[in-house]
Amino acid sequence: MKANPQPTMGSKGVSRRGFIIGTSSLFGSLALSGHASAAPTGAAVTGLASTNPIADGAQVPALIVGSGYGGSVAALRLAQAGVDVQLVEMGMAWDTPGPDGKIFCNTLNPDQRSYWLRTRTKAPLNYFLGFPIDKDISRYTGVLDAEEMGGIIVYQGRGVGGGSLVNGGMAVTPKRENFASVLPTVDADEMYNTYYPRANAGLGVGLIDPAWFETADCYQFSRVGRKHAQRSGFPWTFVPDVYDWDYMKQEAAGTATKSALDGEILYGNNHGKKSLQKTYLAQAKATGRVTISPLHRVATVAPAPGGGYAVTIEQINTTGDVVATKSVTAGKVFFAAGSVGTSKLLVKLKATGALPLLNDQVGKGWGDNGNVMCGRANYLWDPTGKLQSTIPCSGIDNWAAGGAFAEVAPLPTGIETYASFYLSITKNPHRAEFTWNAATGKAELNWQTAWKQPAIDMAKTIFDKINSKEGTIYRTDLFGTNKIWGDHLTYHPLGGAVLGKATDNYGRLYGYTGLYVIDGALIPGNTSVNPFVTITALAERNIEKIIATDL
Repeated sequence: MKANPQPTMGSKGVSRRGFIIGTSSLFGSLALSGHASAAPTGAAVTGLASTNPIADGAQVPALIVGSGYGGSVAALRLAQAGVDVQLVEMGMAWDTPGPDGKIFCNTLNPDQRSYWLRTRTKAPLNYFLGFPIDKDISRYTGVLDAEEMGGIIVYQGRGVGGGSLVNGGMAVTPKRENFASVLPTVDADEMYNTYYPRANAGLGVGLIDPAWFETADCYQFSRVGRKHAQRSGFPWTFVPDVYDWDYMKQEAAGTATKSALDGEILYGNNHGKKSLQKTYLAQAKATGRVTISPLHRVATVAPAPGGGYAVTIEQINTTGDVVATKSVTAGKVFFAAGSVGTSKLLVKLKATGALPLLNDQVGKGWGDNGNVMCGRANYLWDPTGKLQSTIPCSGIDNWAAGGAFAEVAPLPTGIETYASFYLSITKNPHRAEFTWNAATGKAELNWQTAWKQPAIDMAKTIFDKINSKEGTIYRTDLFGTNKIWGDHLTYHPLGGAVLGKATDNYGRLYGYTGLYVIDGALIPGNTSVNPFVTITALAERNIEKIIATDL
């Protein structure tokens, strides 16, 4: 499926100015200008950033906090409607190669580019053969944040493009019969007829070539996963992705620089993946109306005496130190800092009196999308391959019968492991809440580690049966010593400012005019599949309404 430009929404030829707070936080201003085509998917992204961050005292009608899926959609559509947009991002621009000539580092050899302000890596799979594999690194504003809170580690992208920089690109639209439990206040017809198709086109979603899949060495792990699933009676399916599949074929043929076939994913992908930098943000750049400020984070938002909102922004350096504090005025503010970032910021603003009229639903309804991981030990006649693409392309669907959808995931170690690896999404019913701790001056999450047990039980409906059928066992050396389940994390944080509870049905925050949530914080904890297509589609729906009625 090719990314087709969408029609301009709400544009009447009137120049407007806007300020967007994005998925990570704030961005030093990047003048986005250029031709209308998206960046080539096989090329590294360069030239997004400028050296002119947002100025102290700036006045803008709209500000977006964060540059992930929701923030990027809002930036593009506002710009197409004639609004000049300020996009603020806490992470870096990720448009300049390092000393090795690459923007992002390899998953197997992490350096300072890998983690956000850590001095030691915190890999999701942090043991191998029972031995710890984390290593010391220099403190730096790296691309992946492993944020520890409330009994869970939340992995989040940090940089222009947000989570699109670090995820596996699995672009899954929920089955329609599951949608009512995902977004109960949203009309399914409009989502499946208009906004999911628009999101899939804008993201550049496509499927692997089935014929190539059958012979590609790099997907032997997925074919073994298919065999085991089907032998146990589970539906197995190809899963769409935003990787450039033609580029991956070139990688396999040795005619293009290897990226997915060189272990690049967790800490960024240098070539084939269509991150937001190459899709929505590239189109936003082409409008000439979007300015991005990387390494900027929003500290406060409060009503301004003359109308609009007074926004305090901290500019940081690459070791996390604040080097400047700026005060700007925005007519409208869009919170797109991701589920965790948006929730923490709104809880802080309500508790500290900056936005006291926010309702008591702010901070509630947060979930982990039921994430849990595991590995299985196969027999010698079921090798999964030395060469494994970092891009998953298939899944096992036991949602209706057992409450789990399992991604057949790679384990790209460069050696034969005889291991099958899986990330499961489950119907885990537990929801947590962010609250403000005045003593520490921080927002806290009350998630409990024990709340992962329902997710484990649901995942076991698949893997206990496969192990029984194949005569195999679980791996116990991937997440610690004698530990089967990766139950310590989530890649898919959702909720905290739930649609129809903390906001109206289009993301307008109750209590204030001109404040919006437009990211995964709107979704109440679970999407039944990987969430970013739903986040994107919901943002498309909401921003279209906001442009038509509020600007």
